[in-house]
Amino acid sequence: MALTTLAIHDLTVAVLGCVCVALDRTAEQMVGQPGCPACRACVVPGQPAWDSCDDPCGEAASGGQLTVSVARIYPSSEADFPAESRVVQGVRGCTPPPITALELVVTLLRCAPTISEDGCPPSCTDLATTAQILHVDMATVYSGLQCCLPGTEQRRRGRRFVMGQQKVIGPEGGCVGIEQRVTVALPGCARCPDTEESL
Repeated sequence: MALTTLAIHDLTVAVLGCVCVALDRTAEQMVGQPGCPACRACVVPGQPAWDSCDDPCGEAASGGQLTVSVARIYPSSEADFPAESRVVQGVRGCTPPPITALELVVTLLRCAPTISEDGCPPSCTDLATTAQILHVDMATVYSGLQCCLPGTEQRRRGRRFVMGQQKVIGPEGGCVGIEQRVTVALPGCARCPDTEESL
């Protein structure tokens, strides 16, 4: 058995949706907390460029940039997930590992206060407000993935995953944010092509 063609991409889209919903729910409950970035929330190839953490494109929208990307995929096994499998493949036909581990990176950027035009540093009030937004985002992204990921696979027990490191990135270029890693199990469910067809 092998991965279906859209297994990786469909999961990245689902994770983006999960995090967006969680951020919007938190924004509804907390005054001043921005929700899911309205203009820049997307699945990206490779490491995300820090294109924008600016104010939103509309008055009622939330600013920032949210991206989901793939860091790597590697073979694993039911017993040792998320450890990397070293089992030799290709011994007999199409025999991939029973689990493919997919490491995803969720990156959320918001605006950070910077030095004013006359050279003054940001006030403690502005820094504290930004810190609170950042800390709430940290908890929201982490909890959102914990709650949503099990339901992204139609199995009785749900999808298996391991939460990885979350770290603060920036401030840099007027942006500050978080990077959350999560490793997800992708069981194979597609048939390998027949040998004759692949020749």
